[in-house]
Amino acid sequence: MTSSPVETNEGAAACVCANCEIRGEPFFCGILKNGGKDSAGAPEEFPRGVVLFAEGQRPRGVYLLCRGRVKLSTSSGDARVLITDISRPGDVLGLSAVVSGNAYEGSAVTLDASRLVFVGREEFLLMLDEYPGAWMQATRQLSRNYRTAHRQASLLGLSSTAAGKLASVLLERAAHKGTQSAGVVEIQLALTHEELGQLIGASRETVTRLLNEFKRRKVVEAAGTTLLVRDRKTLEALALPR
Repeated sequence: MTSSPVETNEGAAACVCANCEIRGEPFFCGILKNGGKDSAGAPEEFPRGVVLFAEGQRPRGVYLLCRGRVKLSTSSGDARVLITDISRPGDVLGLSAVVSGNAYEGSAVTLDASRLVFVGREEFLLMLDEYPGAWMQATRQLSRNYRTAHRQASLLGLSSTAAGKLASVLLERAAHKGTQSAGVVEIQLALTHEELGQLIGASRETVTRLLNEFKRRKVVEAAGTTLLVRDRKTLEALALPR
């Protein structure tokens, strides 16, 4: 993994917020576009595999994700990794640690080439106090983080088998990000087998074996990063708590 961003042209970076691709001004985007940007750094481009912050570090500040995906994870003493969330554009990374003053609860690593804006801790806390509605936006983000943690705990705790956990992940992706045609749901599953394993607490080999079994039973069909769910009922039966 790397730990530094790609250098960008400062003039180009300065106009990124004005040309932002995020719709609906999620969370702190509006603040950065309307004066708060003076407290933030210029948007920077990061390649895949950059460690933005590591579990246990003191909070330096937050990152606003403008484009791309970031993996949030925690690890055990024996180096096992569990993905707790995959952030989306508009999310603020490191918010809980910066607000509480405690260490980062997990690590954040870019999954794609990503664009982020960094705001130092003191500047960010001042921004929360200065701009109307900023604390409400922070509360909404923390609420989403809680719901994600609850969903992840339910996934790991209620499904007793790796097949059930993987089925739950596929069903969730189908419900929120899939497109349906003639009873078949198409998912863009841009995660490696290792990353899927880190989502469900299983090895890469286990995920590969299960996906091959799902394909053999014609539950799913794969074509590159596209996964076609052809038998949703079987996945739902596997995902039921046992």
